[in-house]
Amino acid sequence: MEIYLIRHTRPAIEKGICYGQADLDIVESFYEEAAIIRAVIPAKIHRVYSSPLQRCRKLAEHLFESPIEFHNDLMEINCGEWELRHWDTIPKEEVQPWMDNFVQVRIPGGESYEDLYTRTTQRFEQIRSSVLENAKPIAIVAHGGVIRSILSHLTGTPMRDSFQRFPLFYGCVARVKADTGNHEILLNIEQEKEQHRPKT
Repeated sequence: MEIYLIRHTRPAIEKGICYGQADLDIVESFYEEAAIIRAVIPAKIHRVYSSPLQRCRKLAEHLFESPIEFHNDLMEINCGEWELRHWDTIPKEEVQPWMDNFVQVRIPGGESYEDLYTRTTQRFEQIRSSVLENAKPIAIVAHGGVIRSILSHLTGTPMRDSFQRFPLFYGCVARVKADTGNHEILLNIEQEKEQHRPKT
């Protein structure tokens, strides 16, 4: 009764750009990155659930022949008016309230991490129930914020501490036991640190 949480591979975007639900493509090293992921997941997966954004969809379709269900509530946080803006160009008076309390304060026109956590964990619990009924392994292909929310939910980690507790790099894979919620990180190759807020 295993659930494999798989983060998408490296997206085609410059470091320092704020992105969430922008439908980014993937970089040319996709096939090499996907091969590393394939080596740590089972050959037989009963069902796959994925974010519909192409950086997840392409990975799900490449890795699995199993039926794939796409769910909007597995998408990354909605960055609203900040989507595709460079973090360092967002005015301080606009970004500071969010930096002071990113868990509860919503990005203008978008979501807070609390919003992301709520929709993500609700979907995860629905998926988890189906695994408990069928006792067959499944996979969820999603984003860093989504997987971080699920692991925080399973471990009781406050979202404000989740980035430090779960430094999830592109292409990481975690295995969760559906019955107990225990998890193990199977793959998490350290890469250049991402930028999720202004530098100052």
